[in-house]
Amino acid sequence: MQRRSFVGAMAAGAVAAAPFVQTARAQAPITLNGASQFGDDHAFTKAMVRFEELVKKYYGKPINFVLHKNSALGLEKQYFEYMAQGKAVDFAIVSPAHMSTFSRAAPFVDAPFLFRDLDHWNKVLDADLFKGVADEVAQKADVMLIGYAGGGTRNIFANKPVRNLAEMKGLKVRVQGAPIWSKTFAAAGMSPTVIAYNEVYNAIQNGVIQAGENEAAGVEQMKFYEVGSNLNLTQHAITIRPLCFSGKTFKKLPADLQAAIVKAGKEAAAYGRQVESGEDSAKVDALEKAGKLKKIPFADRAAMKKLVDPVIEAYAKEIGADQILAKINALK
Repeated sequence: MQRRSFVGAMAAGAVAAAPFVQTARAQAPITLNGASQFGDDHAFTKAMVRFEELVKKYYGKPINFVLHKNSALGLEKQYFEYMAQGKAVDFAIVSPAHMSTFSRAAPFVDAPFLFRDLDHWNKVLDADLFKGVADEVAQKADVMLIGYAGGGTRNIFANKPVRNLAEMKGLKVRVQGAPIWSKTFAAAGMSPTVIAYNEVYNAIQNGVIQAGENEAAGVEQMKFYEVGSNLNLTQHAITIRPLCFSGKTFKKLPADLQAAIVKAGKEAAAYGRQVESGEDSAKVDALEKAGKLKKIPFADRAAMKKLVDPVIEAYAKEIGADQILAKINALK
């Protein structure tokens, strides 16, 4: 009888304690997981660190962040898939090319020769001209575009100098997976191929391709200058990388934290743009000064743009982005 009483008392105590345990668990700080392909020095990572700081500031309550750097959780394509599924990654900066399954117009966000210069690029982002794309991605992928980072001017790094269209002809170059990149580079006379970002170095080293294209931060981080020391200044694009947040995670969060995330996302991404655009030329100059790469002036940018423009216009119409293109071109 004593044993039964003791066991009963223990059971009753456990039941009584259950609400306390649940309450304690409910009050445990929320943890948000971010992912970056790069290390601490990259502008994308800096933007996500700023995002963490701003969320904590605006939320004002205990919250934990874990930022998985240096491709610890894979590449941007995987980050986007994880966010869409609501697992492993809650926020990340991701190329629009990885959103094409959910929005045909998404890769158009940073298509080649879309922007006249950095000032035009900033005006387009401030005018929120990609809202339609963001709405479609949120609806179909359940991933929110809460800000726009980027700002690096993209050039072609290669194992040979490319000074003009004649030297560009037939160049085997790695491009992003979105069709607009293959179409435009082919129109300029190159031989584009889609290769995973983390395989570009070996592909050039082994002679599979001759070149890739990237902004200075990517060239530095991935050490592409070791296999493609000629930085051919085509200035064909300005990077846009949305700061994304999982819709599935967002819906589970309290309203005040949601508000903090939306506000912080816009501000942190704008900070990332300032960092990358400001560091871009400095990184190139430093690499050249160290003897790691050579800047090669490209004489035929205007002629290259003439070849590419009809492709951009046709592609915009094909994917339903012709109104976006018209608004971008009209913005002074």
